[in-house]
Amino acid sequence: MLAFFSVMALADQVVLKNGDRISGDILKSDSKALVIKTEFAGEVTIQWSAIDEIHSTQSLHVEVKDAQPATGTITTEGGNLVIATATNGSVTIPKDAVLNMRNSEQETAYEKTLHPRLTEGWTGGANVGFALTAGNSETKNLALAFTADRKSLKDRIALYSNSVYAANTTAGVSVTTANSIQSGIRYERNLTGRIFTFVAGDFQTDTLQSLDLRSVYGAGFGYHAIKDDRTTLDLLAGANYTRENYTTLQRNIVALTLGQELTHKIGKSTLLTQKLYVFPALNEAGEYRATFDFGTVTKISKWLGWQTAFGDIYVTNPPAAKKRNDITLTTGLNVTFAH
Repeated sequence: MLAFFSVMALADQVVLKNGDRISGDILKSDSKALVIKTEFAGEVTIQWSAIDEIHSTQSLHVEVKDAQPATGTITTEGGNLVIATATNGSVTIPKDAVLNMRNSEQETAYEKTLHPRLTEGWTGGANVGFALTAGNSETKNLALAFTADRKSLKDRIALYSNSVYAANTTAGVSVTTANSIQSGIRYERNLTGRIFTFVAGDFQTDTLQSLDLRSVYGAGFGYHAIKDDRTTLDLLAGANYTRENYTTLQRNIVALTLGQELTHKIGKSTLLTQKLYVFPALNEAGEYRATFDFGTVTKISKWLGWQTAFGDIYVTNPPAAKKRNDITLTTGLNVTFAH
């Protein structure tokens, strides 16, 4: 019994309104729920409204509504939290005034997200698809893609690149049936919790469309119409400058940028992404360019998955004898990374 109560004395305790007591290490909380790590049940999430008392043996970092943050051990008196700080003595606050609460480890991780180094916080992956045949006809198909995304509380950097190459050799005659490369970068800066501004650059080549290089430089504003753990829906609007270098002609286009981007988690292992953009030209009446992308990635393991991607680029005014649509469909392995 003495050993049992000694362990209890060294643990944080949460007392619920129904009288139950939960002991362990308090990790973090917000105004909705508290997470405590127990010895036998692991991490337990408790609704904040169900908590009657909190008693901590470790120092907790507490963010308070309309007041300065405070750090110290916590007890409960008369429905209020009493924080024993090292510099200001005991600070009493209403339980409902707590915005966030974190232990030292969680606070260190949180502070790193406020000021991350440029090399930190990256997630992404590489997709590889390859097919080869030999015999009466020889074919080669290669699809490569790379994405990298870095999000902080204040901004976001997104990089992407993909390429598709295919060739067919029959009776000693080799014909390239696909050869295109796309890449781009976008930087976003949060203005509020919902509104952000962005600048972007996109580049594309397509041998079969006689496109040597298309360069698109744009900027504008975005709005997070939906932003939760499973779904994000962004609406974007702005302007862009496009320079197209075809084998037979060159064009400079000033256009609007109108688009939406959707990501949605299906179950625990599949991520769906979809993008739709329209670029109406301002200096060429009735002309526009549109892009549509749709893809899924299903996790096989922590770092390996299976991806499928569909893309369509539509141009109203391609060079003579060239088609308006360029459609790609790829599938293959996806290798993810995080840093």
